[in-house]
Amino acid sequence: MLRYIYATDLHNFPKLRRTMFRDRADQFKTRLGWDVNVDRNGYEMDDYDRLNPLYVIWEQPDGSHGGSMRFLPTTGRVMVNDVFGHLTGDTQVSSPLIWECTRFCLSRTAGSHVAAALMLAGGEIMTGFGIRHFVGVFDARMVRIYRLIGSSPEVLGSTGEGLEKISVGLWEFSDKAKAQIARRSGISEELSRLWFDRAFGPAEHRQMALSA
Repeated sequence: MLRYIYATDLHNFPKLRRTMFRDRADQFKTRLGWDVNVDRNGYEMDDYDRLNPLYVIWEQPDGSHGGSMRFLPTTGRVMVNDVFGHLTGDTQVSSPLIWECTRFCLSRTAGSHVAAALMLAGGEIMTGFGIRHFVGVFDARMVRIYRLIGSSPEVLGSTGEGLEKISVGLWEFSDKAKAQIARRSGISEELSRLWFDRAFGPAEHRQMALSA
């Protein structure tokens, strides 16, 4: 199932937390060879995990992590501005209608549907919170995955060639895209909305909270 968990609440899900950060270390450090920090617990964590991001996590039947993404509003500190500003010509991306998505991670044991399920959850965040776009940095290996899922971004800037190419992308989410991604994930749109509402409450409650 899909879970939406803020960093301050991750302690309520110890197995999910532990396996997510270890899967991130496995993917980004071991498999991809990125220059990331892994602590003595085997966790891959960075400064942006300390800014109370919202995590979307696919929870496997045994309670472990199957895949995840991390979201932060661009009105605060985000990687696309702090680290990858050169990809956008040093133009700052900052808007209450744009959130950054980072650390797209899949467990080695994740099923083929998990990537699409995470994208579907991203669409729920856009719809539920009135977000117009996601921005994020991605490498060449992700291009095919996005195309297969049906959620390819608009490329704002790139550097490098071939497998070394990295880009900044901007994502929208239409009703047509949602239907396509839902089919790809094998999750009905109704179930996807139910999981989101369980995390944040019905739409009228969210509007009250946002306006308070």
